[in-house]
Amino acid sequence: MRRTLGTVLACAVAVGMAAAGVVPVAATPASPETGLTTLGLQGWQVQSSAQASQSGTEISKPGFDTGSWLKVRPDDGGAPGTEIEALVQNGKCPNVYFSDNLRKCFGYTTDNAGPVTIPQFAVPWWYRTDFTADLGSGGTAQLVVNGVIGKADVWVNGHQVASSTTVTGAYTRFTFDVSKILTSGRNSVALEMYPNDPGSMFTVSDVDWNQVPPDNNTGIHYPVQLRVSDALTAGNARVVQDNAKDLSRSTLTPKTDVTNNSDHAATTLAKATVTGPDGRQTTVAQTVTVPAHSTQTVTFHTITIDHPKIWWPYYLGGQPLYTLTTSVPGSGTSEQFGIRTVTTRLVGASPEAPQGVRSYAVNGRPLVIRGAGFAEDLLLHYDSADIARQIQLLKNMGINLVRVEGHFLPDDFYNQMDRAGIVVDAGFSCCDRWELPGDEKGVTDADFHVIQLSAQTVGERLRDHPSVITFSWSDNQPTPRQEAVALQGFKDAGFTQPLVASAEYKASPQLGQAGEKEGPYDYVPPSYFYDTSHFDPTDDSRTNVGGSWGFDSEQSAGDTVPTRDSLNRFMTADEQAKLWQDPAYNQYHLNFEADHGGYNFGTLFTFDQALQNRYGQWSGLDQYIQRAQVQNYENTRSQFEAFIDHSTNQPTPATGTIYWQGNKGWPSLLWTLYNNDGDQAGSFFGAKKANEPLHVQYAYDDGGVTIDNLGADRQDGLTVESKVYDTAGKVLDDQHSQPAGLDSQQVRNDVLKPKTPAVTAPPAKASTYFVELLLRKGDQVVDRNVYWLSTQQDVVDWQSTYGNPQATMSQYGNLQGLQDLVQAKVSAVASSEKQRDGRQVTKVTVTNTSTQPVVGFFLRADIRRGNADGSEQAGDNQVTSGLWSDNDVTLWPGESQTLTVTYNAADLHGATPVVSLQGWNLPKFDVKAGSDAGSCAAQQAAAAKADVLHIG
Repeated sequence: MRRTLGTVLACAVAVGMAAAGVVPVAATPASPETGLTTLGLQGWQVQSSAQASQSGTEISKPGFDTGSWLKVRPDDGGAPGTEIEALVQNGKCPNVYFSDNLRKCFGYTTDNAGPVTIPQFAVPWWYRTDFTADLGSGGTAQLVVNGVIGKADVWVNGHQVASSTTVTGAYTRFTFDVSKILTSGRNSVALEMYPNDPGSMFTVSDVDWNQVPPDNNTGIHYPVQLRVSDALTAGNARVVQDNAKDLSRSTLTPKTDVTNNSDHAATTLAKATVTGPDGRQTTVAQTVTVPAHSTQTVTFHTITIDHPKIWWPYYLGGQPLYTLTTSVPGSGTSEQFGIRTVTTRLVGASPEAPQGVRSYAVNGRPLVIRGAGFAEDLLLHYDSADIARQIQLLKNMGINLVRVEGHFLPDDFYNQMDRAGIVVDAGFSCCDRWELPGDEKGVTDADFHVIQLSAQTVGERLRDHPSVITFSWSDNQPTPRQEAVALQGFKDAGFTQPLVASAEYKASPQLGQAGEKEGPYDYVPPSYFYDTSHFDPTDDSRTNVGGSWGFDSEQSAGDTVPTRDSLNRFMTADEQAKLWQDPAYNQYHLNFEADHGGYNFGTLFTFDQALQNRYGQWSGLDQYIQRAQVQNYENTRSQFEAFIDHSTNQPTPATGTIYWQGNKGWPSLLWTLYNNDGDQAGSFFGAKKANEPLHVQYAYDDGGVTIDNLGADRQDGLTVESKVYDTAGKVLDDQHSQPAGLDSQQVRNDVLKPKTPAVTAPPAKASTYFVELLLRKGDQVVDRNVYWLSTQQDVVDWQSTYGNPQATMSQYGNLQGLQDLVQAKVSAVASSEKQRDGRQVTKVTVTNTSTQPVVGFFLRADIRRGNADGSEQAGDNQVTSGLWSDNDVTLWPGESQTLTVTYNAADLHGATPVVSLQGWNLPKFDVKAGSDAGSCAAQQAAAAKADVLHIG
């Protein structure tokens, strides 16, 4: 079966990050509402209508024979999933994500926003499960369908309760009264799922992010539920916050919906209780009279909390959560929420941004958004442990926001983000039916109804999650009527977080200017992100102007090449050979586009062209992977650092960047910071370096040195040392700054300006050099950052680049001097220590012991399963759950750095931990990382002798 972080990774903690621990939740979804149960938790039966030719009347009757049907376990969100998911669970495609098995097993399509074209999936499929209902005399039962992918006819006990003209929309919710057709024994529900069509339905698509699943994700991705209640039901609990500007007081207005299911008006006492993180409770009550067969919203008296516990993003504070419980006799519901205030505004009007750019603040603290696009599993299988592992990775990188475009995950996802303190930018998708034609031609009243209902349903799901700070449309702004009905839906839901009209620089009638931009998406050099002066004045959308000004909702330098360990897990030897030998080859684990240039992302051609020009031709797979790691590292680091560096710019500051995309729902070579198996390649560690909470960085635009404090507390006594080296190890410049202090979120530019070699241009010879930056707090090194640069710089042809998702280069930087580095001599000592929680910590001290001034460039450590003699076990021996304090480090003779990795001890499978070390100019070697005292003593001795020691 497919590999996910949930099956490959084990629990780990993010070393050095505040509040990094995330505990996976139970797999069985619990309902916060009395009498609301998820159907099919014991299993569903799924079959194509090509095999199940009976009518819905027969299929939905209790006792119908499903012996030949596919038996499907629901995921952790309580849903049975897609048609391909059902087949995979039944062994129809072992190791579905390896190589092109998905295509071989189920077919191939390149239509990412159209109807299903594979015959097997172009017919309806049946989903069926049995249940019992504890329905007492006078009670009512309602079937709740929480959206479907495609559209569906719904049957219960031989009766059709809804047709596909009603049940459509991936993010809608429909409730049907089935009180009169349920029995006291076994009952059955069956949904006939019609094929998904993202071009005509308000549903799910993958745009150009992956290969298109051949079933177009047709299926059930949210739980089907049954609500059993007495005459009165309390549901839809929510709370409206009014927080003092200084957060000293919060006034809460609880609300709930009371439904009267009887034939007579009913008067009852409704209650609302707010429970704080400390367990203290405040209850308010109100008498309400509800007419027969109607629903009435109860707005309770306000509850005032003095000095509330405030929810913060994880790097700024804690994540305390309150609970609202509302009830009427016999029925109740609850909702968790966090007290916090989100504000957004347009700042920094300028010629490139005439109306200003989007800026966010939480609790009055302006945020420089350092985000990543988040993708769910390609087959939409939700795994709560998998999400917990990914949260660990995101926090280890210092990512503070995830953007979820067009995919609204189960409630557990947002609950985990709430506890983790990662903020969420949710929104509709681009490039399919969600983007209506500007003239609204062909859009029906029924379409607008689905849009409004979708907005209301999504708003109800997201409104009380403190992690959700904004909701936006994607490439295009909504049409006038689309905006009006969606805003009404959000209003009806009580969703009060900021709404934004577009992910580009576009405006809508009511929401106004979005103040965002998009792109680039393919290779650009690191210096591209530092540009603030080039833009196409004829393009009002400001697309593919990736310089670090304003808010870029999605951008990156394109392809990501994983490590050799990861490649072996999802690519054949032939595919790996193509990786280094054929840049124009359409790799299946890119996407379906078989070309390059423009908006074609199916080959590594553009990435490879830059790699060859900048670093030189490679002679084999391992050399190609090594150079790709270096190129990925410098680009991701530059993207995030540029936006931090320019966050103080005037008039138009850099307010946020979202790496496109942070993850993928399957193994990928395209747009990832970490791979599906938890692999942390150069892109991961480049982002991690840029986003460290206390950091020093070099600016590509002006050659200045910037320090920033992204943590919660003020830092004093900070000094910077900068050194410039040539490739022979000669020190060309050495400077020290005066002590300085930084407040939380403060960025200080031009602390130093290293003296670097003069710029050259062909035919003059290019020279490669290094800039090493050491940030000290007192006498302790708290950050270390190394850059490799060339006197022949990257030069972008901006006139040819405008409008394109990649840079057109008039000159590539020449870093081929790195090929002349002689082999370094490096030693390492390592030790391990088990923790009480089942985790294990391994520390490895790496020292450059060269007697000549030879740099140890781009040194990577991996924790592996080894033998008692310190050698590696055969096969796939990488412990992928490890989270490192730092990696891909560069050291000069006499320098040492201690790297710490934390992982689940059980992931060793009883083996001896071994650390492998290799680098650009260092052959791979292993060091045993046992728990004996001798290793610890050796580590301490090595550290004591080193000129520089950095403990992660």
